[in-house]
Amino acid sequence: MTGRPRFVTSFMLCNKNTVLVGKKILLVPYRIEHVAKYHVWMENEELRTLTASEPLTLDQEYDMQQKWQMDEDKLTFIILAREGDAFIPDTINPTDSQVSSLPMVGDVNIFFSRTPLSVSESTNSLPFDDGQEFTAEAEIMIAEPLYRRRGYAQEALRLMFQYVTGCPTSHFIQNPRVKMSQREETHQVPVKMPHSIPPTSLIARISDKNTPSIKLFERLGFQITKHVEVFEEVELRWNAL
Repeated sequence: MTGRPRFVTSFMLCNKNTVLVGKKILLVPYRIEHVAKYHVWMENEELRTLTASEPLTLDQEYDMQQKWQMDEDKLTFIILAREGDAFIPDTINPTDSQVSSLPMVGDVNIFFSRTPLSVSESTNSLPFDDGQEFTAEAEIMIAEPLYRRRGYAQEALRLMFQYVTGCPTSHFIQNPRVKMSQREETHQVPVKMPHSIPPTSLIARISDKNTPSIKLFERLGFQITKHVEVFEEVELRWNAL
């Protein structure tokens, strides 16, 4: 019935069967078969520091994966590297052998500041009744050293941003006036989250010493809006220039 609000399910649940297909990578939901590899990553102290993670046992990691599936304020995709020239359709199941055979290289997350209580079917908007600002904090990790500096992080973030906002990946560039031929094009994914969020709600919090990550987000159209000295981090926010 038009205009009648209905309850929204977990952000994490909305992507449980979703695969986002890019030129260099695929984004797939965090599934039980990914846990063992993820646990190996998190045994690395440097990665734990960069992701502000605590060391967990393998059993705890499996428990955490199950909790993330039901999390109402978190959206996670595992990043898989495409290898070879094999055709992969835009609509493919995460359990397909073409997907499961690809190497895991990292993950991309969005943490939502609050969970919407309901969505208006007539407007497809996200209403809140407490007057507080809604934000969506993005994080990216390329855990495998051999796969860094290949443009995977940038493409993963663009695919994620397109999925959650419904905007094309070309929306997330530093200078939207650059001609199309000069843009670093990303495969256009015909998939988006059931209830899109405004791109202006996208933020990132990064160590003020992590210059490569800061520059990565700036290339996607983010600007530093705050420097929190006590935490030695900067906050960046996406802005349509």
